[in-house]
Amino acid sequence: MSERIRVLVVDDSALMRKLIPTILERDPSIEVIGTAMDGAFALKKIEEFHPDVVTLDLEMPRMDGLDTLRLIMRSAPLPVIVFSTHSKEGAYATLKALALGALDFVAKPKSAAAGQLDAVAVQLIEKIKVAKRVVGRKLPPAVVPADPVKQKKRVQAQLPPNRIIAVGISTGGPNALQYVLSQIPAEFPASFVIVQHMPEGFTEMFARRLDECCALTVQEARSGDLLLAGRALICPGNRHILVRRMPRGDMVVLSDSPPVNGHRPSADVLFHAVAQEFGAASIGIIMTGMGEDGAEGLGAIKSAGGMTVAQSEDTCVVSGMPRAAILKGHATRIVPLDALGGFLVSHCGSDRAPEKSQSDKSDRQEKNAKNDKTERTHVSFHRS
Repeated sequence: MSERIRVLVVDDSALMRKLIPTILERDPSIEVIGTAMDGAFALKKIEEFHPDVVTLDLEMPRMDGLDTLRLIMRSAPLPVIVFSTHSKEGAYATLKALALGALDFVAKPKSAAAGQLDAVAVQLIEKIKVAKRVVGRKLPPAVVPADPVKQKKRVQAQLPPNRIIAVGISTGGPNALQYVLSQIPAEFPASFVIVQHMPEGFTEMFARRLDECCALTVQEARSGDLLLAGRALICPGNRHILVRRMPRGDMVVLSDSPPVNGHRPSADVLFHAVAQEFGAASIGIIMTGMGEDGAEGLGAIKSAGGMTVAQSEDTCVVSGMPRAAILKGHATRIVPLDALGGFLVSHCGSDRAPEKSQSDKSDRQEKNAKNDKTERTHVSFHRS
């Protein structure tokens, strides 16, 4: 039997310090080597027991989770899984923790106070196992501040995009996305649609955070939002996102259809829709994350004539998603994280298609109305 994963549980609740070890040790590969009621005790136990992984609550007395995390990353970096409150305030603190270096997070269910953690047990165990696999790996350096400086937005004309860039991303995604999107200029002529595996209630805060530190306009998507140049739309947690070409403009549509690959949102759902609607005018990007979500959809974009890109494995926090796409032969380009922003600017930045005349627009609307199923390979230029 392989060596067990040694976990330290940090939580100020005596009930949680009892329940979390109980659910973790249902898996024979995990050993809880200790618990701590606050950050000060946690730092002492890390020094004493040298755990492989730490689960960390953020709301604690004396030394809270964020201060604890800063000291862990400064003195002896190791994988930290945030396990904290599912609330608006909790979402903000969790995103800040990810920026400080936490590997991933699991939101405590609302029933946690009543001692019910079964709903997230499998998820927490799975993420601890992934965290163990990155122990000792040289991860990309932290590239984002914990508190981004809000960018002053210039008013941009609402122009149709020349390309639709679909992104699928999971573990390690928040920092990676912030790094890439912060390198894209406001005048960027393409439009982003992004699936980040994240629970409901976190994506709105995540989109706001990205919007504050990027020149692009970033927002959580709503059904009917137009695909515009210089805009990035983040799929809400617990929804799927698709794209549609409509007479009034190209837009996103949200769906409550069942999970795909165990995920809602799913990158595969987005990629298949983008391939069908935009064909050669699409770019599919699969980035850091565990599992295989997005690999088959990236193949659909490739088959439709679009460009397909995988983040290089050595720059991923977890390389499962890009590796799956690469092994299936669906990624035509492999790009490291630090070069991805420049890659997109060089491939999209000078590719603004000319404006269509009003008669061209009318002819196209009439044609689309007659045959919605016609193969589509160019991005629409209808204005709202």
